Amino acid sequence: MRGAKALMTHHYWDRPGGGELVAAAFARALRDLGLHVEITATTKFCVTCYRDWFGIDLTDMRVHSMPFKLRAFGIYLRALSWLPAAWVVPRLKPDVVIIDFYQTKPIVRMKKKYGFKTVEYIHYPMEVIHRSAKYHWKRDPYIAERYGKFPWNLYLMGSLWLGELFDRGNPFEANDLVLANSGWTADVVKEVYGERPSILNPPIPPNVKIVERPAGFEERELLVVMVGRFSGEKRYHWVLSEVMPRLAREVPGVRLAIVGGTGTKVSRAYYEMVRRLAAERGLDVELRPDAPGDVKVALMDQARAFLHATINEHWGVAVAEAMARGLPVVVHKSGGAWTDLALGGEAGAGYNNADEAVDALARLLTDGRAWNYYSRRGLERVRELTFDKFRARVSEITEKLLA
Repeated sequence: MRGAKALMTHHYWDRPGGGELVAAAFARALRDLGLHVEITATTKFCVTCYRDWFGIDLTDMRVHSMPFKLRAFGIYLRALSWLPAAWVVPRLKPDVVIIDFYQTKPIVRMKKKYGFKTVEYIHYPMEVIHRSAKYHWKRDPYIAERYGKFPWNLYLMGSLWLGELFDRGNPFEANDLVLANSGWTADVVKEVYGERPSILNPPIPPNVKIVERPAGFEERELLVVMVGRFSGEKRYHWVLSEVMPRLAREVPGVRLAIVGGTGTKVSRAYYEMVRRLAAERGLDVELRPDAPGDVKVALMDQARAFLHATINEHWGVAVAEAMARGLPVVVHKSGGAWTDLALGGEAGAGYNNADEAVDALARLLTDGRAWNYYSRRGLERVRELTFDKFRARVSEITEKLLA
């Protein structure tokens, strides 16, 4: 395996999201294992930022991208992600290509000529959201919250139409190996395609320290923390409208802190809406847009509960980070955050509606025994998600694939 060549492809690298963490972790793991690794991206991005965002160094890998930067039309870039890879493959002649998008027909067609193998990592099978009645985007809160209204619904449909032109078809027929980020995603894939992918959970970022002795219940404040970019699917508006007013009656003096990025015009507009809503409701809410990582960590270490409001979250990097700080988490009973991080209630609390969310939060804010249980179980869970263990699994997969 040492000396083999790998190509890591991803559609948009210029943000610190979950997909970017996995792509960077794959590239770093393969490079650490002795492979020659190159990266393709649709647009230019800040390579050195990955050390600050995740503690992952990509600077010893060659990066290929189209010669421009783009802050909008991100979902359209997915349909063009194959393009820079198609340019690089004839020169690099890789042994393996790692992909995490479904618009890969041109890459798959090159396999026979150049003899490489492909591994597809599925964060969520987005191609099914306009084909399946059960998984249609209008029925998926994760997507409908962001793209459900005009003109965003047209924006989404246009990207899906473009994606159809380059759809690879059945992933198990197109690729040599198919992986999924969580058991929840794997189950969706199986229901759609009849075969279940292997599960490879994302790692926690290497620069996120798993604390040995987190601050105890009595040392913490009546504070709930939320982390994630300011975007509709994060449902901060729902928390301010439905959860916090009830929680404030149950636990007088409780505060909420929200840390999130506002890197686009849409996210800045959502931030302003959240700010106005908090003021109108008279809630004790601290908004920290674009705060540095040490601010996020400090708030997690002060709080007694972490709330994640997204429905059908495919994974949940922020949830894993909170667990690594010994902070008990409360997540919606859906998605990978529930099945693979909270372990269906074993390592984190869950809810289906606002009343259940309030009950779970109130318990963690006031019951030291419950707090200690979830703090301990959360730490146990994330110790299985370190980068070292991710790299070991990548090594095992790659050795079998290239044998």
